[in-house]
Amino acid sequence: MPQGERGIVAIIGFMGAGKSTVGRMLAGRLGMDFVDLDEVIEAAAEMSVEGIFHAEGEEGFRGREAEALKGELETGGKVLACGGGVVNREENVRLLTEACSVFYLRISAETAIRRLGGTTGRPLLQGVDMAWDVRELMDEREGRYVRAAHEVIEADDMTPEQVVEEIIARWPG
Repeated sequence: MPQGERGIVAIIGFMGAGKSTVGRMLAGRLGMDFVDLDEVIEAAAEMSVEGIFHAEGEEGFRGREAEALKGELETGGKVLACGGGVVNREENVRLLTEACSVFYLRISAETAIRRLGGTTGRPLLQGVDMAWDVRELMDEREGRYVRAAHEVIEADDMTPEQVVEEIIARWPG
């Protein structure tokens, strides 16, 4: 697992896994900067993730995401919360595993559905049956999450504080 004082801790996982919440808390505990990759993409595009999906489709968004990821990996000393679909591109998986200590926050479909219930602004969950969409996307991405991760945290029954403690205990940094 990559390490060192200029290291990057990347947090990956499905929507609703707690990546941003845990990332902010972890960065504070480690004295590192916190970066939410979706926020970087939105700032560069001057529109929301949902707006980018509407204007450019998923492929357009994924291109922006890959560029933002490359840019963020140029400097260390940060906790990077990645969007749920960052693993959709093999190039991103390679970059993450080579440049970061990658922690996958694994949650069940039931937990994701409960946490995402009633949310808007999730372009890939705009279908008629959100529960079905969640299960399909999770099944499609699971192998990529595992391949990209140096560590898997079973986060279903953990508070964000417990997840942070678990990452700190496992991070060699």
